[in-house]
Amino acid sequence: MVESYRVLLFYKYVTIEEPEIFTKHHLKFCKDLGIKGRILISGEGINGTLSGTIEQTDAYMTYMNEDERFNDIMWKIDEADGHAFKKMFVRYRPEIVTLQLGEDDLNPNETTGEYLSPREFREALLDEDTVVIDARNDYEFDLGHFRGAVRPDIRSFRELPDWIRENKEEFMDKRVVTYCTGGIRCEKFSGWLVKEGFKDVAQLHGGIATYGKDPEVQGELWDGKMYVFDERIAVDINRKEHVIVGKDWFDETPCERYVNCANPDCNRQMLCSEENEYKYLRSCSHECRLVETNRYVIEHKLSEDQVNERLATIAQESHQSVSI
Repeated sequence: MVESYRVLLFYKYVTIEEPEIFTKHHLKFCKDLGIKGRILISGEGINGTLSGTIEQTDAYMTYMNEDERFNDIMWKIDEADGHAFKKMFVRYRPEIVTLQLGEDDLNPNETTGEYLSPREFREALLDEDTVVIDARNDYEFDLGHFRGAVRPDIRSFRELPDWIRENKEEFMDKRVVTYCTGGIRCEKFSGWLVKEGFKDVAQLHGGIATYGKDPEVQGELWDGKMYVFDERIAVDINRKEHVIVGKDWFDETPCERYVNCANPDCNRQMLCSEENEYKYLRSCSHECRLVETNRYVIEHKLSEDQVNERLATIAQESHQSVSI
């Protein structure tokens, strides 16, 4: 019999006493259960994505719901063909999302933006007087986003506060609504906006994942796919239509296939077709193609002559002189 699998996405801001000890015990429970995934735990709460059979994921949710600290978690559940992770990691971190506010850190249970239902969020998207800010990283936005949303020029979430301060004049006097994958980043980010003096701040409750499953909105006004931090990489959100917004890193043709730059020291995530992965050695730049530790070259056991041949082809097509 073929077993059915599910992927759970969840978080909860709640005080966890002795979080390092809780982390150790939680890891043992997860491994004994046979689930796989990645869970972060800190004194401020828990943040996780995991995969398992229906029986395993039901057992995990029951276990968590029996703990009064976690009994009101909003679970986001996706059906899956198998595990979305290779291993099970439960790790302690100072924060369950890395914003690094330091002394300005806040508790989202005390300060956060207004929660919007999927229907209310759709109304905000259609409101010309509302600014909708994507609270995710640039590569997540490039794969898919809500129509009309602002794309912050950031590569990681912790850069977002500085970017907002640099562009504060554009948003300060307007209603600001933010969104992210499952809601956890917006809880803290929207609270930070309130502390920064923004007067009218709201967030999509439950994130994009909840919006896509809502029976009324059905993911409307979302274009592309949603980036997820597991082996699936991308999932569909808009159940009414599919519009590709991703563009290949090299030729800007429509693309929804992500790869990591083969230079381990770069590791940039980029949208790239199989053809261009082959042609450009899965490397985002000429410099990355030349490093001795290039993973594409190593994985495919390319000889020096084979590498030089591809570099020469790239140089010829771009009419540039390439130093080999």
